[in-house]
Amino acid sequence: MKSSWRFAVLLILILVGGIVVNAWEYLGEAPAPRKELKDFPKELGAWQQTGPDQSFDEATLSVLRASDYLMRNYRTAEGQGGNFYVGFYASQRDGATYHSPLNCLPGSGWTMTAPGSVTIAPPGKPPFQANKYLIQNGGTKELLVYWYQGRGRTVASEYWGKIYTVIDSVKLRRSDGAMVRVMVPVGKSETAALEAAAELAASASPFLPEFIPD
Repeated sequence: MKSSWRFAVLLILILVGGIVVNAWEYLGEAPAPRKELKDFPKELGAWQQTGPDQSFDEATLSVLRASDYLMRNYRTAEGQGGNFYVGFYASQRDGATYHSPLNCLPGSGWTMTAPGSVTIAPPGKPPFQANKYLIQNGGTKELLVYWYQGRGRTVASEYWGKIYTVIDSVKLRRSDGAMVRVMVPVGKSETAALEAAAELAASASPFLPEFIPD
């Protein structure tokens, strides 16, 4: 009797799971209206765009597989520079997904040290945690800050980002999301570079939901 009961429960779970998966495949993903990243503000608090938006070559784009992306330099009146990147994926159902800097940067010749986290405090919004690394390629040293964002969530952990994507795929019929990255040159002080990166991230964050839908 006990074995029959367990078998019945297992069978029900399998059937329900099959129905959910098939319904999700049939209905497709729910639309999430958004603006294109080319229209991202050119002025972010004290930071002003400098130079044109940057583009990847075709080989990089074929690996990146982003639905939309932005790579742009900003600068303050005091001369502090920073690079801002967003890689957005409208759907992660077909295997296209954001690429972790932990995989991409070392493959491009960067070494990554001093891992940790930093609190990003956007004006008028709750603070959140982001990853931070000191990265170096030859004589170029930068402070890297990045996080994952989408469907109203902002997380530092790539693993939690993947878990939330699966959950939201079922609950919301959405798997859209993005990786957001800030890189700031390191001068005399790594602390100053981290503060500048956190400031640029905080200045950009309030605008992101228009381009990475909640």
